[in-house]
Amino acid sequence: MKDLLFIDADDIARVLSPSAAADAVAEVLRAGLDPETCPPRANVPVPAGELLLMPAATGAYAGVKIAGVAPANPGRGLPRITGGYLLLEGATLMPVALLDGAALTSLRTPAVSAVAIRHLAVPDAEHLALFGAGPQAYGHLEAVLAERPLTRVTVVSRTASAAEALVAHARTAFGLDARTGTPDEVSGADLVVCCTTAREPLFDGRLVPEHATVVAVGSHEPEARETDTALVRRSRVFVEARSVALREAGDLIIPQREGALAPDQIVGTLADLVSGRTAPGPGGPRFFKSVGMAWEDLAVAAAVHRALEWTPSTT
Repeated sequence: MKDLLFIDADDIARVLSPSAAADAVAEVLRAGLDPETCPPRANVPVPAGELLLMPAATGAYAGVKIAGVAPANPGRGLPRITGGYLLLEGATLMPVALLDGAALTSLRTPAVSAVAIRHLAVPDAEHLALFGAGPQAYGHLEAVLAERPLTRVTVVSRTASAAEALVAHARTAFGLDARTGTPDEVSGADLVVCCTTAREPLFDGRLVPEHATVVAVGSHEPEARETDTALVRRSRVFVEARSVALREAGDLIIPQREGALAPDQIVGTLADLVSGRTAPGPGGPRFFKSVGMAWEDLAVAAAVHRALEWTPSTT
């Protein structure tokens, strides 16, 4: 039996850039993976929050993420998302690596958004309205910068100190014109990214410009949403998988209940965009709603493992 690699957050950040993580997600889709056939996420309520069990298998690898979502943790100075990822050899199902689950999620989710942005956002997108100021906001800022020539970032967060910290990071690390702002400033944005724990809409969807792209990643519950019905009614909608989105994404389920999501408004999936089967097309804002799927974790975990196998410092 091979020695089990323990891959911590520093290892993950060292060997895989946001752009490379996005490439790994896209490559799995180009190779023919169909997210519609992937196993569903198991959600188990526990006293501290919930446990998520997310298994997947593709070719040379299989794996499972066990993630904890503990809403009270940030108040204790601890991460809201916890857990680990067990990576297995595909042919034998022998364990080959154990990865930091929170760090993997912080890389994987922006990578999925980045693939959508590659295909949906206008090429000269310069102004990002970023909702949230936690780990996912930091990850998304870097991921978006790898895809579009941002010059300006407006951070909107209910926690002023966290928003100011992210603004300072955007200025010092990337040289951006960054500041805190209000939800109404989506009216001047080319890109709007929502990565919050909100359960109600964050902004008025009528204010989003026709050319803009909106990405929402913060929720995977039927009764929670970051965007409103007005945005969905105006938008061309893209998802990871139709079946999963209409089971888990309150951003779409609630508008559908209200009669505001026509069947043809879900224009395509991430796989459709990557393969070229679907183009963004004209007709209002482009809206990508992500709920997070197990195959995405596996794609990025496998890419990390492959990179570490050739990294001398791990021998």
